[in-house]
Amino acid sequence: MIPYGRQDITDEDIAAVEAVLRSDFLTQGPAVPGFERALASYCGAAHGVAVSSATAALHIACLALKLGPGDRLWTSPNTFVASANCGLYCGAEVDFVDIDPQTYNMSVAALEAKLVKAAAEDRLPKVVIPVHFAGQSCEMREIHALGQRYGFRIIEDASHAVGGRYLGEPIGNCRYSDITVFSFHPVKIITTAEGGMALTNDSKLAEQMERLRSHGITREPATMAWESEGPWYYQQIELGYNFRMTDLQAALGHSQLQRLDDYVARRHSIAARYDEAFEGLPLTVPHQHPDSRSALHLYPIHLTNVAARLQVFESLRSKGVGVNVHYIPVHTQPHYRQLGFRVGDFPASERYYAGAISLPMFPTLTPAQQEEVIATLKELLA
Repeated sequence: MIPYGRQDITDEDIAAVEAVLRSDFLTQGPAVPGFERALASYCGAAHGVAVSSATAALHIACLALKLGPGDRLWTSPNTFVASANCGLYCGAEVDFVDIDPQTYNMSVAALEAKLVKAAAEDRLPKVVIPVHFAGQSCEMREIHALGQRYGFRIIEDASHAVGGRYLGEPIGNCRYSDITVFSFHPVKIITTAEGGMALTNDSKLAEQMERLRSHGITREPATMAWESEGPWYYQQIELGYNFRMTDLQAALGHSQLQRLDDYVARRHSIAARYDEAFEGLPLTVPHQHPDSRSALHLYPIHLTNVAARLQVFESLRSKGVGVNVHYIPVHTQPHYRQLGFRVGDFPASERYYAGAISLPMFPTLTPAQQEEVIATLKELLA
């Protein structure tokens, strides 16, 4: 079976993890801040806060921006449920903005229209989470301008997009957002097994996210409610969580970071071959916005004959091509239907989902494997 995505672990990665196993630190020690500094520097951000998952990063990002009961969070329906769940964790009301039918990212036009209506009803969002689907940046300059006009904060869900670029600069520099979140799940661009990171240029947001990932505890006398009692002393000054990343994970991530640009370049080479091979077939290949250089976490095709999607999907898997589908629109999930959402609420997301299939895309995909994927799909569509 050729998987739709998989990690690449080298001898250098294994040596980095082994060095931590032989050190004095296994949980959060010196490897974590080392990884944070390295990725923040790569992206051009001031601060990085490493955590146990991108979901955890989204959660503490929302908390740091003071999202809570009575507030509203908007995100894309075309995403994993975590992009919306983080608002529910905080007690906020969650809503969605439909996607652009070309990029599959949050539509700026739909966002602006929804903001105009929300302003008239005094129901503006406190936080908007654009999702960089498949590794391609949303139109952040335009979204940021709307944020300035309507007063909402922005978290970039860049779980798919580490190593990508927007307007010639690295995704993650937070030029157009308050916080950017990355994921390091094994099928993502680089991995720490499980893990994520929140980047920001705001030192106060970084400080609070650091506390929130570790029970809300501080050991810094300057942030304590009263005077420290000694070197052993700590205070819990707010309700936090155990969202820490381990040194084992950080060492793996730091090692993988050295190959990030090579990984993204290889993904572009694979995508170019797919684009060429599928020309003239009854499907749409991923559109690349001229302002963005995607990290190409995914290669989602969209079948012209959406009614054939299940048959094509099952046939590909039966022939050893491990395809997947990204994503079932969040608003159609049972939990969100219980909150009042219905099929038909966000038609562009639903139309995309109806014909979507994600093909194998990972840097160690061999030319022979890719040709097998291409030949199998061509045979089925013929």
